[in-house]
Amino acid sequence: MIPFLIFALATIGLNILTGYCGQLSLGTGAFMGVGAYSCYKLATIFPDVSILIHILLSGFFAAAVGVVFGLPSLRIKGLYLAITTLAAQFFLEWAFVRVGWLYNYNDSGAIQNVPQKLFGIQITGAAAEPVTRYMLVLGIVILFTWLTSNVISGRIGRSWMMIRDMDNAAELMGIKPLNAKLSAFAMSSYLCGVAGAMLVFFWLGSAEAELFSINLSFQILFMVIIGGMGSLIGCFMGAAFIFVLPLIIRAVTRGVGLDISGAMIEHISTMSIGALIIFFLIVEPHGLARLWQIAKEKLRNWPFPYG
Repeated sequence: MIPFLIFALATIGLNILTGYCGQLSLGTGAFMGVGAYSCYKLATIFPDVSILIHILLSGFFAAAVGVVFGLPSLRIKGLYLAITTLAAQFFLEWAFVRVGWLYNYNDSGAIQNVPQKLFGIQITGAAAEPVTRYMLVLGIVILFTWLTSNVISGRIGRSWMMIRDMDNAAELMGIKPLNAKLSAFAMSSYLCGVAGAMLVFFWLGSAEAELFSINLSFQILFMVIIGGMGSLIGCFMGAAFIFVLPLIIRAVTRGVGLDISGAMIEHISTMSIGALIIFFLIVEPHGLARLWQIAKEKLRNWPFPYG
């Protein structure tokens, strides 16, 4: 449940940018890395400050980086903007490896968890109970989901959707494209940065630069596409589906008497996800969230659809 919630929060961050504002990004993994490395630096420089404060502050560093790489969105869009964010991904990956200050010049090149307590309860480190870490992650995800829902339903969210649907018309109606796009980049990168910090400090315990590679960016993008672009509940559905699919494949193969390796299960899962992405893009672009909505409408009228 901990990684599911963390990746759901990262998916919400990318969905703000791609689903609600219409700006394609391939740098989600790098922005998560900025949050993780920022939290690590803050925790080592200010060890007496609660790790929860560091996690919340680390998102601002990711937001600042996201705004910098979001500046070209005023002039370019679509594939060209995706290439720009892809350049950000590769540049930040290079920085995570080459800039020793970010990981305190550790010989391993990895960032490690900093054990801390909250009200006498261990919340990070090897001694922290999984249930304790889960409750903290759950609280943070609920908080940011609620805040995101309010932002989307307000003036800022409506300006994002106007830019997504027709940016020229939105500008004629008084929406400033630069402010709308940069605010989407900022909030998206902030949530991804917080998710990256929690990924290291509440789940893995340590991480290297390879964790925040382009593969992670594509994984989050797949969650957005499968769950449904422009849907908050779709973010949770997409994250849950990506994590549950390997378990389903393993259970089905064992049920029919096949004993296949973990690597083969991963390959089957990857191919299945690719096929589902093609299916959703062609048949139902709004993903699992739309299918869930259709199912609820059908069940509401069952068994008397014409009553």
